[in-house]
Amino acid sequence: MELKDKIDSYKISDSAIELVRSTKIVLLVGVSGAGKDTIKHSLLETGDYHHIVSHVTRPPRNNNGVMEQDGVDYHFIDQATANVMIDSQEYIEAKMYSGNVYGTSIAEIQKAYDDGHIALTDLDVQGVAEYKEISPSVIAIFILPPNYDEWQRRLHVRYGQAGADPADMERRMHAAIAELEEALAKPYYHFVVNENLDEAIKAVNNIAHHDDEFTTIDTSFRVWAEKLLADLRTGLASRQN
Repeated sequence: MELKDKIDSYKISDSAIELVRSTKIVLLVGVSGAGKDTIKHSLLETGDYHHIVSHVTRPPRNNNGVMEQDGVDYHFIDQATANVMIDSQEYIEAKMYSGNVYGTSIAEIQKAYDDGHIALTDLDVQGVAEYKEISPSVIAIFILPPNYDEWQRRLHVRYGQAGADPADMERRMHAAIAELEEALAKPYYHFVVNENLDEAIKAVNNIAHHDDEFTTIDTSFRVWAEKLLADLRTGLASRQN
């Protein structure tokens, strides 16, 4: 059977399902430039969290002059290893993107469980949905920029002196709209606005430890997310006219 077919039909083991349900897991989602990576790394420094490092079959990349590190950014493996991991049911979830296999290993969740830490990583909305199917208690937190104009400013800063690439900007806007639409359609997302970084980190940490206490706060921030979504749609339409 081809690797892609194996991934499409992959079933998590019963023991792995029990492990996920027994481990506190926090998944961060956010539009590009919202600050989820910065928040994640700040939380990891507290010592309360274990970073879920995904496995990937692509080679390391150079991101803004910094080379990705094996075991830190990803576990870099070849497709033969990924094939063995699939056959051995060593993944929590796995998917193929642009010819490469991305997946979360059972071993990463086991490490968090054994150490009594909160398992933490950033994912897209599809990955979160897969986790929520396994365990409804998984905590999903969507990080938002304070507003559309600030989000645009942050993205332009990322491009540096070369300036923004129009095609890439449109791609990011389409992706942000899709992510927000999906998140707002689900009842399980907590929303955090990253206007002040320290406050955003504190909010995410509080939700991670006491997620059941934030229902009223979540309601107000969902309105914030809806406003950003509307502005994104307007902004994209103006770029295309």
